[in-house]
Amino acid sequence: MRSHVHLCQVFDGFPEFRTAAVAFLTDGLARGNRVRYLADGEPDVLHTEIAPLERLPAAQRAGAVEVVSSGRSYAGPAACVDAQTQVEVYTRDTRTALADGFTGLRVAADVTMLVRTLAQLDAFARYEHQVDRFMARAPFSAMCGYRRSELGDETVTQLACLHPGGSAEHAPFRMHATAGADVALSGELDLTTVDLFAATVDRVGLAERTEEIVVDATGLEFADHRNLLVLERMADRYGRSVVLRTSRRWPARLVVALGLNRVRVEHHAVPPVAVHAS
Repeated sequence: MRSHVHLCQVFDGFPEFRTAAVAFLTDGLARGNRVRYLADGEPDVLHTEIAPLERLPAAQRAGAVEVVSSGRSYAGPAACVDAQTQVEVYTRDTRTALADGFTGLRVAADVTMLVRTLAQLDAFARYEHQVDRFMARAPFSAMCGYRRSELGDETVTQLACLHPGGSAEHAPFRMHATAGADVALSGELDLTTVDLFAATVDRVGLAERTEEIVVDATGLEFADHRNLLVLERMADRYGRSVVLRTSRRWPARLVVALGLNRVRVEHHAVPPVAVHAS
């Protein structure tokens, strides 16, 4: 399902994030990307943290590796991120990387300090989906780091479910951008996810889309009736309709059993996997 690279990296100790970030950015260099390491600290300290990366031959190219302090980006650690402004920043920076001869821009960012308050969390969660939509159509990829030991499980779960990949144990379901639909939905929706699912539906702005909202649910393995009712109520409140594209039979049966008027199922066959004789 995933057509772009936007990873959530939940960590407890900072060396864990640094190791993952170096590996992620090393892969970006190998793909011809300009790469950026973003974390809390002064630039000279941050350069030391990614020394193995900066010693690579591909890193010797002018402008290949950038280091940025998170305190000097995203409008600062005390502010709530403005989604439109930050997406515009990455749009500009990606275009600059392409103009400089790179194949794209890849960022590994520890953004823990930007989600410490409830207001920051809500704003950043909304931004995560907006930038995810940008990644789905541009040569920009990112790894977003969240320190679980500081933020707690509930917070990191709210953020992990907005990424198409990474930290699977913290994402019971995922809602993210995809080609050919307004949003993609995968994983499992059960009694424990109802509140989180409702918050996520709001944060990705489904009600702000076209009159008919298309959800690629081919990766959705299970959903109980409470979660489908979240979609029904959202659609009814805003005068929308929701189309669930899925290859499974149970969603249609559940929609009929619940008598839903705003949610319908569109069967979408998954292409068979080719088997080659050895």
